[in-house]
Amino acid sequence: MSANSASTAEKPASSGFRIPKVPFWAQIVAGLILGVLLGWLARSQDIDWLYTTLDKVGHIFVQLLKLAVAPLVFFAILVSITNLRKVNNAARLASRTVLWFMITSLIAVAIGLAIGLITNPGSGTGLTPKDGKLPEHAGSWLDFLTGIIPDNVITPFAELNVLQIVFMAAVAGIAALQLGEKAQPILTLSEAVLELLQKALWWVIRLAPLGTVGLIGYAIADYGWDLIGKYATFTADVYIGCALVLFGVYPLLLATVAKVSPLQFFKGAWPAIQLAFVSRSSVGTMPVTQKVTERLGVPKEYASFSVPFGATTKMDGCAAIYPALAAIFIAQIFDVQLGVGDYILIAFVSVIGSAATAGLTGATVMLTLTLSTLGLPLEGVGLLMAIDPILDMMRTATNVAGQALVPVIVSAREKILDHDAYNSASASPVDDAEVRDTEPERLPVAA
Repeated sequence: MSANSASTAEKPASSGFRIPKVPFWAQIVAGLILGVLLGWLARSQDIDWLYTTLDKVGHIFVQLLKLAVAPLVFFAILVSITNLRKVNNAARLASRTVLWFMITSLIAVAIGLAIGLITNPGSGTGLTPKDGKLPEHAGSWLDFLTGIIPDNVITPFAELNVLQIVFMAAVAGIAALQLGEKAQPILTLSEAVLELLQKALWWVIRLAPLGTVGLIGYAIADYGWDLIGKYATFTADVYIGCALVLFGVYPLLLATVAKVSPLQFFKGAWPAIQLAFVSRSSVGTMPVTQKVTERLGVPKEYASFSVPFGATTKMDGCAAIYPALAAIFIAQIFDVQLGVGDYILIAFVSVIGSAATAGLTGATVMLTLTLSTLGLPLEGVGLLMAIDPILDMMRTATNVAGQALVPVIVSAREKILDHDAYNSASASPVDDAEVRDTEPERLPVAA
């Protein structure tokens, strides 16, 4: 019997019909549409059990993401810092990364201020200062600076204080670099734990289509279109501002600074941007962001530093566009006149204080930091809490796009970007990861 005949005989009989595999991005879109429909149904027909189910499904998905946040941030930052020893000109790459983080944040806050000054989002809303209430947690520069250093090593993990976790991880990473070979056992363990956490998080990410149904459905059922109507101008401003940065500024920088195809960037980065929109968590999206960044040709050693660092500090949506618009909105509601000096302060806070957002859902801490710096009433935060989940989806998508963008720009300018990989990146990394996990290991064939 010939080899071909044997090979044919070993193949199982096929019925001729196969269920087509639905791409991950299409699953997310389907979840988004189904969530909107179920949310509208729950609200319009007053179906309590559906409302509760959507709430629970979305809540469980977010909780699963948050469960991995603390250890993921710690080991990702620690490993990313130590990985810099494998990269030539590590100090130069790190400084260029920080510089481009600041440049893009400054552009984003300028766009936010311009849109706010043109549209006057606080006018004609019908909202008054009485509608506001003090936030449970407020940020100040003193709290921000003193809050970086934890009292002990347990509390930051228990209370999910990401900024303090980043501080401890950075100290541990720098200390490991100083110790050299003596720290190798710790680094080996850290890399193994990080891979374990990322593997577990991939399983959670596969639940994103289901989480989308719950999160979007609950938002529609709970807030409805009436509430959105009161904040129509402000909501439109945030989405337009983020869209201008996401689809205007970023492509322009890619085409002129990095000299690569913007369309190809979005082909490669879209799975991370899409997941960020649903999950509202930069840190929760970090494994996907790092995967797409590497697929876009950024060296793995550099991506493993820049992406975790960006996931905790690079927030063009939450820390630049949003606080700029929110400050103008709240000032108009409380009838406070802002001057040129105030707008400069907003830009300063946005560029320097963006680490206060720390990659978690929501930007309340950053907003209170901005308001307290400007001397605006913190009760204004309460005006925006109701609409925050809807705004946070677009903000986080913009954050994550920027976190993938900057490593591509820096790599291109430093001549370390793999252009062949960049030009061929298109498939969803979630689908590809599944293929790699299920594909049997190929053994060498003897001659």
